[in-house]
Amino acid sequence: VQLVESGGGLVQAGGSLRLSCIASGFSFSRYDMSWHRQAPGKERELVAIISSEGGSTNYADSVKGRFTVSRDDAKNTVYLQMNSLKPEDTAVYYCYRRPRYWGQGTQVTVSS
Repeated sequence: VQLVESGGGLVQAGGSLRLSCIASGFSFSRYDMSWHRQAPGKERELVAIISSEGGSTNYADSVKGRFTVSRDDAKNTVYLQMNSLKPEDTAVYYCYRRPRYWGQGTQVTVSS
């Protein structure tokens, strides 16, 4: 199993970024996928989850209405569209597949 994130960067508050996570080594469409983040000095937290085949999604309260998780099973890719970014969204963002597979993370920095 391999998960490779991309799309992070530096953006001003109010801006947008789209993260991508390309998966390999397993039957992607059969698994729920999720995004997590970890800010300096804080625990890693769940940001968004999308069910297998994209039937349902769920979000942390802090990102509801601003972030959208989606997937393209033909491309083995899960996305996180992040709009109206805030400085408190600054963190390393990770892609995850249960039971224990993490990507290497991509840094998102939002300046005020």
